[in-house]
Amino acid sequence: MIIVHDTFVCKPGNASKAAKMFKEVMGKSPNLVHILTDLTGQYHRVIMVSKYDSLAAWEKAQEEYINPSPDMKANMEQMKDFQQMYASGSREIFKVW
Repeated sequence: MIIVHDTFVCKPGNASKAAKMFKEVMGKSPNLVHILTDLTGQYHRVIMVSKYDSLAAWEKAQEEYINPSPDMKANMEQMKDFQQMYASGSREIFKVW
């Protein structure tokens, strides 16, 4: 199993808005496990935790962004303002043992 952490450092005042947006748009995704906001550590973080059966399954999911379905296009439209909400981000991919 693969666990993916997509971390976004939001501009002040936008972390809760971004978390809510993720929950509304991606909440029904079978791969989404949690949407987290910070209580300690670096401020203004939103972490999206996803799980996949394999790295190949994660890669396949990423390909959907290249050739989006109508549903994916609708989700992307809902997220169009997200680019303005964060300052930086990173991704960590972990193998579960």
